[in-house]
Amino acid sequence: MWEPQQPSVRMVTRLLLLTSALLSTCQAVESPALFTSVTLTLEPSNAVSQGTNVTVRCQALVSSSGFLNRKYTIYKDNTVVYTESITTAEDLIYSLRMARVANTGKYKCKVNIPGKELSSSSEKLTVTGLQTPVLSVDKRVFSEGEEVTVGCKAPGESGAIVFYFYKDSKELYEERVDANHVETRLRFNNAGDHRLHCDYRVILLTDSVPSNASNNVVVTVKELFITPVISVRPHGSMIIEGDNLDISCSVSGNLQNSSGLKVFLSKGPTLLSSGQSKANHSMRALAEHSGEFQCSLEVGNVVKRATENVRITELFSQPVLTMYPTEVFEREKITLTCKSTNYSSDRISSSDVKYSIYKDNYTLTPGSFNGIYVVPGVVPNSSGIYSCKADARMISKYSAKLPVQAKVLVSKPEITAIGRVIVGKPFQVRCHSDRGSLPIEYTLWKKYSEVNSTTVQQPHHQAIFPVTVQHYSDMQDYKCEARNNPKIDTVVSNKLNTTVIVPLSNPGLSVVPDLLEVTEGNEMYLICGVEGSPPVTFKWYRRGNVQPLFTTTSTQSSASHRIKGVGNEHSGTYYCEAINYANMVRSQPVTVDVKMATWKKGLIVACCLLVVALLALACVLRYNSKRGKRENAAELSVWSGCCCKCLEREAGRPRQ
Repeated sequence: MWEPQQPSVRMVTRLLLLTSALLSTCQAVESPALFTSVTLTLEPSNAVSQGTNVTVRCQALVSSSGFLNRKYTIYKDNTVVYTESITTAEDLIYSLRMARVANTGKYKCKVNIPGKELSSSSEKLTVTGLQTPVLSVDKRVFSEGEEVTVGCKAPGESGAIVFYFYKDSKELYEERVDANHVETRLRFNNAGDHRLHCDYRVILLTDSVPSNASNNVVVTVKELFITPVISVRPHGSMIIEGDNLDISCSVSGNLQNSSGLKVFLSKGPTLLSSGQSKANHSMRALAEHSGEFQCSLEVGNVVKRATENVRITELFSQPVLTMYPTEVFEREKITLTCKSTNYSSDRISSSDVKYSIYKDNYTLTPGSFNGIYVVPGVVPNSSGIYSCKADARMISKYSAKLPVQAKVLVSKPEITAIGRVIVGKPFQVRCHSDRGSLPIEYTLWKKYSEVNSTTVQQPHHQAIFPVTVQHYSDMQDYKCEARNNPKIDTVVSNKLNTTVIVPLSNPGLSVVPDLLEVTEGNEMYLICGVEGSPPVTFKWYRRGNVQPLFTTTSTQSSASHRIKGVGNEHSGTYYCEAINYANMVRSQPVTVDVKMATWKKGLIVACCLLVVALLALACVLRYNSKRGKRENAAELSVWSGCCCKCLEREAGRPRQ
């Protein structure tokens, strides 16, 4: 037999949750609210050029005591373009990114709250400027009567667009599309060269045309004999902070036939209270409560308002936090003073106001004090955000925040030379500290005399000084000092230490062995010496040759070039050049005359002696054999003597 089943626990839970949601929804709908205004604005302006980001802002001022659902609707030319429901008092933002001419139109905003709605006035947006169209053709050369595909594109445009194609400046074809490009096929029958182009039009709603006025009809609107009344206690203008403030909103007049009447008590956008015929609100008066309170009554679509301007005198003024000195360096003492300059003398005295100091939201003073506090100089970093609080009669007020950035003392500077340093030529010296708050004053000293000084104001600036030294030892005389705190002595750098280049001078070329002893077959050394800073590049030349005989670089002040097995062809004039980073110098020329080898000279003498001996022997033999021929022998003797003398002269003459 079938038996009815009991509902499950899950089903009961779902029913309870649904009932709770429905009840909360009903409460939200019934929450009283009052419209103040609805406005629509266009940002950055009502007239913009194409490509501008436009913000359509809808602002609704509604006084409400609790949860309130707001439904926003944006219209363009009476057509809904956007809608959204929110529960906060924030403005509704509708963005038009990269606005185009198609976005031109009249915009309006409507806001719905439970049982009420209100619309803004219309604002017209005008967007000017269109993109230049691009024409495309699938072929440039074709036969008469052949169809060709042509296209026209308007980059970035939107909306309804009419494209026009022209041939030789005459309209050929048009087409309306809802896109930013169109493509079609056209036929050309006339032979010859033709010029094609295109343009387009964006379709917008036309401006309205006003009509004539209609006939006049007289109507009468009767006034409701009820008015809102707002009252404030205590009465009068002397309301001081800490007093109990009571504000009531009621209705005066004939309440008969006033069904649906509601009253609202508000201050600015804040709804304080509401009711059927009366609304009350009580608070502890503070200076920020000063201002206009509004009592509003609502009957159907009729709203009447009454206002009361309430002025609340300060019990004591907002404290002001000051520091001394106004500029501090790390580990320096800071004196902070927190004071309220004004107070209500008939309620409190200046001693009744107590103060507290805060740094980065942490309390520096464990208890209230008289308002003067000294931050000790042992604090490593006194930088931070300081503030103070004043308390009296259970009222607290905070000062404005005071940012403190403690300066960093300048560190020991470093002095360096920029580029190569050459004696007698100007160069630059840089003085720089790795740490230190600007401005920093740098001073360059030479021994005990100040050379120059400069102040660095910007992070990317440097202290650069022009310097010229006349001797390499002068570099040790330079140092610099830095200062950014006039109360502390300057910080001095080490002495300037860098490589100094001395220009080359006194070049000379010497020959080993001595010039008179350079003979064939021996070695000859050409030694080039100079005074100045190494490294030095030496080059040896023989007059008449463009290219050097030999080139070498040395860290010494001299270098040599060796020539093995010299011969008569090595005779000539030689010189050398020396080059370093400062200059180039050239030696005086030296002439080398290579002498004939000794063994050659001996051989020549031996040959001459042998010839003489042979001739003498021949003469004796001939004399003995032919006494009668004395004259011929005498001639032979004379000829032999001449021959020997010629050979001797040839042996003693240097070879070319």
